[in-house]
Amino acid sequence: MGNSMGNFDKKVEVFIEEFIEHDGYKWVLEGLRNTLIIAVIGLIIGICIGTLIATVRVMPKYKRLPRILNSVCNVYVGFFRGTPIVVQLLLFYYVMLPLIGVKMTSVAVAVIVFGLNSGAYISEIMRAGILSVDSGQMEGGRAMGLSFSATMMMIVVPQAIKNILPTLGNEFIVLIKETSVVSFVGATDLYVAFNYMGSNSYEFMVPYLVMALIYIVLVFFISMLIKIMERSLRKGDKGIQSV
Repeated sequence: MGNSMGNFDKKVEVFIEEFIEHDGYKWVLEGLRNTLIIAVIGLIIGICIGTLIATVRVMPKYKRLPRILNSVCNVYVGFFRGTPIVVQLLLFYYVMLPLIGVKMTSVAVAVIVFGLNSGAYISEIMRAGILSVDSGQMEGGRAMGLSFSATMMMIVVPQAIKNILPTLGNEFIVLIKETSVVSFVGATDLYVAFNYMGSNSYEFMVPYLVMALIYIVLVFFISMLIKIMERSLRKGDKGIQSV
């Protein structure tokens, strides 16, 4: 037992030396920054795309254009939900970009792919949220002279977002954890940072433990933030009802 604790203490000392004296913290800060950038911007893109797709999905299909758009959305969602995000990253970075002759940083590619991937999943979440809103809201907006799209964006979608806020929080948590695969296209994330430190010191135990702890703290912080937002929305609803 004593030897085990002594060995672990030595591993901690090696990690601290690598983290501070060999500038390992710079890699960690860069990895954390990229992880948050990819997850946050990816979620924002996903919400925008998902809302548009969900709107098309619930749009009346009396005319030809809505039916065509719905078919396009089905193909889009089918591709991004049917293939692993690693495959999407590799296809985008090593196949599509060279074919069209565009150069982008690995972080920018990861942001776009994560946003497109998230949009496919959020579209289903948003569609369920829209359907949970009372149909009278749409009828009231149309009666006021608003178009279908205006009523959807100004009245229905804001109420739907309140209903699906916890699920959107879960999607954000999933994005945070999935950023660990961006190393496949050369982006520096938390995994790359701590793997670099482990490779330099030949000690991987403590770096990987610290990496896991950082992910846990991030998820805990996001979960708490979502709960605070839910409480504020409930208070707002109670205030409206009392008036």
